[in-house]
Amino acid sequence: MTRPTGRWIARAALCAALGVVPALAPSVMAQAATPVPAQGAGRFEIPDNDDGLPGVGPLRRYGWFRTLWRDKRTKWASEVQQDQGAVVLLGDSITQGWNDRLPAAFPGMKIANRGISGDTSRGVLLRLQDDVLALHPKAVVLLIGTNDLEEGARPDVVESNVRTILSAFRAYDPAMPVVLCQVFPSSAKMKRPSPLIKETNARLMGLVRNDPQVTAIETWRLWADADGDAPVGEFPDLLHLNDAGYARWAAALRPVFESLGLMPAATEPFAPEPGFELLFNGRDLTGWGYRATTDEEKAAAARWQASDPNAALWPIVATPVTFDGRTSSPDGRWRVVADRIVTATPSEYRKVQQLWTTRTFEGDFVLKLEFRGTPFADGGLFLRGPQVQVRDYRLSGPYTGLAKYRPQEWNELVVTVRGGVAEITCNGEVLEAAFKVPPSGAIGLEGDRGQMEYRRIRVARR
Repeated sequence: MTRPTGRWIARAALCAALGVVPALAPSVMAQAATPVPAQGAGRFEIPDNDDGLPGVGPLRRYGWFRTLWRDKRTKWASEVQQDQGAVVLLGDSITQGWNDRLPAAFPGMKIANRGISGDTSRGVLLRLQDDVLALHPKAVVLLIGTNDLEEGARPDVVESNVRTILSAFRAYDPAMPVVLCQVFPSSAKMKRPSPLIKETNARLMGLVRNDPQVTAIETWRLWADADGDAPVGEFPDLLHLNDAGYARWAAALRPVFESLGLMPAATEPFAPEPGFELLFNGRDLTGWGYRATTDEEKAAAARWQASDPNAALWPIVATPVTFDGRTSSPDGRWRVVADRIVTATPSEYRKVQQLWTTRTFEGDFVLKLEFRGTPFADGGLFLRGPQVQVRDYRLSGPYTGLAKYRPQEWNELVVTVRGGVAEITCNGEVLEAAFKVPPSGAIGLEGDRGQMEYRRIRVARR
C-alpha cells in the first residue's frame, strides 16, 4: 500500500476545510462514477446565515436569487455525468449570459456554463465542489466580483475570496489550467465605480503573479473607455454584454484556449509565395534558438529595472542555444502550437524573452509574417538588431490609429528592406516608412506581456 505524501495530506486538509474533493489518480478516477457530493437535502440552497461558512463578504439572499441559485444548481446536479471533463465557465450573470452563443464561439470545446446571475465571489466559493470540481474539469474560466462591489464590499473582499477559490483549485489539481478574467468595466450609476473596479483588478493581478497555474486576461482594458467605464455600445445597461460584447470576449479567450490545448487550433493550408522560403517550418523550432544576451541589453535591463518598479523580468542568456527538432524551448516560454510559434503569458506578468533565427541575413529582402496578441499583449520583431514593436496595437500602441488592425485576430506584417532602410506595414498600412537596419544580422521575435503568436514567417532575397 502506498503511503500518502506530506503534500497530498496538505492538499487533503485544505480540500476538507472547503468541502472540496481532490482530483483522483486516473486509475482511481476510472472507478469513481461520481465524486462524493456535499451532504444534506438542502445543499443546493443558499444558507440562511453566514455561520461557519467559508469566505468573507456578501451572500445574496433575495427571494429571486434564492430560487435561481437553487434551481440552477439542482439542474446541474443532474448533468454531472454528461459534463465530465468540460471546461467550466464560472461566474455571475455575465457568464450565465453566454447562453446559446457558446458552441459558435468555441467550436470543438466541451463547455459547462456555471454562471449564476447575481452571484458574488463568496457564493462561487460555496458551490465549488458540486458545481465545478464534481465535473473533473479540464480547465476553469473565472469571472467574478462585480456584484460584490454593488453590495458594498471592498476590493479586498473579492481578493480574499478569489485567493481561497484559487487555493481550492490548486489543492484539487495543481495542473488544471485556470483562466482569470479581470472584472469588466461598469459605471458608478450601477454602483460599480471605476476606481473600485481598478483596485479590485490590481489586487487580482497581484494575487496571481508568479502563479503558473493561472493565465490572467486583461478584460478590463478590453472595453474600458477614457473614464474607465463600460461603453454603452457593447454594455447597453452598463453592466451586461450584448452580442458584440460577447464576440469581443470570445476573441480574447480563443487564443488562450488554443495554446492551452482546450480547443482545436484553427489552421488553414499555407504555401509561401514564389521566391519566398519559410523561416518557421510550422512543426518545430528548427532554425531558431536563444542567443547570448549582449552587454548593451544587460545594461538596458539594469537601467529599466532600477528606474521602474513595474519593469519586466529580463532573463540573461549566457550561452547561445539552438532548438532544432524541439517543439518548445527548455523553459516552456516558446512553444509550437499547431502552425504557429506561441510565447505564452508569463506568470510574472512581464518577462522579456527573445527567439532568434540561427541564420543571419544580408542585403535587401522582404520579410512577411502574421501575428496575433491577447488584449494588451506586447511583443516585438528584431531586424538584424533594431526592434519594431509588435503588439496588440489597439491597447498597447504605439500604432493606435490603424484602421485595418484586427484585435485578437491574425494580422500581416510586411518588411521591405532596401539599402539599409525598411518600410514596415501592417495589413497594408504603413507603420514605419524609413526604419534603419544594419547591413547584416539575424531575425528575432520577442515576448514580453500577454500571449503573442507568430506564424507564416517567410523571407525572399532581393
